[in-house]
Amino acid sequence: MDLFGRYKLRRVINACGKMTALSGAIVLPEIADVARESLNHFFVLDELQAAAGDVIARATGAESGCVTACTAAGITCSIAASMTGNDLAKVLQLPDASGMASRVLIQKGHCVNYGNPITQAIRLAGAQAVEVGMINRCTSEELCHELAKGNVAAVVHVESHHTVQYGWVKLPQVVEIAHTAGVPVIVDGAAQDLRLRELIDTGADIVITSAHKYLCSTTAGVVAGRKDLIDAVYLQNRGIGRPMKAGKEAILGAMAALEYREQQDIAAWTAEQDRRVRLILDRLSDVSGLELQVDADPNGCPFSRARLTPDPGVTCHSAATLRDALAEGDPTVVARAHHTEEGYIHLDAIEMTDDEIEFVCEKTRSILTGRT
Repeated sequence: MDLFGRYKLRRVINACGKMTALSGAIVLPEIADVARESLNHFFVLDELQAAAGDVIARATGAESGCVTACTAAGITCSIAASMTGNDLAKVLQLPDASGMASRVLIQKGHCVNYGNPITQAIRLAGAQAVEVGMINRCTSEELCHELAKGNVAAVVHVESHHTVQYGWVKLPQVVEIAHTAGVPVIVDGAAQDLRLRELIDTGADIVITSAHKYLCSTTAGVVAGRKDLIDAVYLQNRGIGRPMKAGKEAILGAMAALEYREQQDIAAWTAEQDRRVRLILDRLSDVSGLELQVDADPNGCPFSRARLTPDPGVTCHSAATLRDALAEGDPTVVARAHHTEEGYIHLDAIEMTDDEIEFVCEKTRSILTGRT
């Protein structure tokens, strides 16, 4: 079926990685088969979510879990859960937070925008986002000071390369400080599914990740953590979480993805990603004025990317103009361009086939050498 021709859409070669703006991941056949089969049946959603909770608990080491529409939905519902607990009257009252603890602490350097501001995801629950510290510095003393003021529902911690990478309180210490004050910690780990067990093992009360990134599933958020809080997250489906509920294909897709991950050979997967990166380097190593290197994933996940730094004096292209030239045409090539102002782009090979890598490298060569 040619969806591109039918709806007059451009084809995309994804050299950027697991990005929501590019529709998430290519869903693996083993997972797509389960999601597709789910479309043929009815389920009691409470029973389906309970089964998902069992799979999430086994796969992550958490007490329980549930599935939401996406990570952003999981953040808002988890904030709401920390405010309402399992009191349905409070669930129905939100976003009016009168009479509830409603201050949610977040280090200022973690106030990222992942498509919308994370502080907005907090406010959607009716909570007040309290930014702690400065952009490039947050101390444990400042965190303790805000906790001591009281009325704190939760502390939100973001595990992402988009956060400031120095001068902040690391997750294990955040958990220790928050728990001393009797406050739960909610972790936004949208692209951290390869580190799920590690994040759960810090003692964080809720960890949320995307099913549609490295888990290669249908769009969903996987919420793992303390059973009483997970029950409260799911209860939000009867309140403000109703527009954020997951459908059967999202729930069963996430379950299949976690089961696939349990038996996946991660070392072999990493070796395959390394091979693809080497292929990029091999194909571009002789392009004059192009500096190449390999950058490890800044989040600590087990793969790397190819970094391309063009010399404008030789190639007549900056990182920004190379990004733009790659994006022209059909198929469009979308590079990972978080660092264009620093003079380089990345080619992320995870979602590219060898043929697509060859195409991208040849197009890059043509752009930088002026040859067609």
